[in-house]
Amino acid sequence: METVGRVPSEPGHAPPAPPPPPVAYEGVWRFTAPALDSSVPQARRAVHDLLAHQRVPVDEELMASLLLIVSELVTNAVRHAALLSPEIAVEVSLGRDWVRVAVEDNHPYRPVALMADQGRTGGRGLLLVTAVTEEAGGVYDVEHTASGGKVVWAALPLPGAATSPPPPR
Repeated sequence: METVGRVPSEPGHAPPAPPPPPVAYEGVWRFTAPALDSSVPQARRAVHDLLAHQRVPVDEELMASLLLIVSELVTNAVRHAALLSPEIAVEVSLGRDWVRVAVEDNHPYRPVALMADQGRTGGRGLLLVTAVTEEAGGVYDVEHTASGGKVVWAALPLPGAATSPPPPR
């Protein structure tokens, strides 16, 4: 038996809507940098320029949050993983409703947000990343890589985004 055409939907039930077409800015971009202090501002600039070039609808507050997260994640990789990872990778993933930034290195240990004492000038980076991510309604995580390293990432919703989280990495 051969069926030609469509079966009409039941009365009162519309057929499911097709998925929306991809938006122009969707995609994944990845770049590598040496595990040096000078890579921190370079990574910030690269992420800023990418978002601007792709015309991602980020407002000033979201841009500042994303660049702060990039700075902290790259700084952590440079300071704590450089011995085992002379090169780091920064990845920016853009979806219809979210933007995710990730930093990958070859150091196997999962970073832990430490409560820094008032006398220290550093040590609050991951606490800051967690707070900024949560305040924006995003998610933050650390994943191990197949090569034994790790990826630390944060995903933030774009303005007016649906509430669905980004797909897993």
